[in-house]
Amino acid sequence: MIKTDAEWKSQLTPEQYNVLRQKGTEYAFTSPLNDNHDKGTFECAACDLPLFSSAQKFDSGTGWPSFWAPIKKANVIEETDKSLGMTRTEVSCARCEGHLGHVFDDGPKPTGLRYCMNGVAMKFVKQA
Repeated sequence: MIKTDAEWKSQLTPEQYNVLRQKGTEYAFTSPLNDNHDKGTFECAACDLPLFSSAQKFDSGTGWPSFWAPIKKANVIEETDKSLGMTRTEVSCARCEGHLGHVFDDGPKPTGLRYCMNGVAMKFVKQA
């Protein structure tokens, strides 16, 4: 999905643009998706690609929505991020390449992973 910077700015809120297009991070405990316990799907806020299911969501205590796996591995891109003087694994949307957050190896079973996502980068679609 290719859009100009101006198109992204017109489509996204300033907070979404900062996170999704400029690899920003929302403040911990500010996303309403962090406390969302409804059944449904977390989709990319920029392109609507399904990313995570409520069935894989858990309370990590970090202040960001956390998941132990994506809906489909093919729906996310994982790349090494060496910014901020550390090595982490960045997670982006496979369709629009929007920055979502990072994945860490301190999550629960069955994967042991913690996909720590910016809530502003996603929207929630409640299961009917």
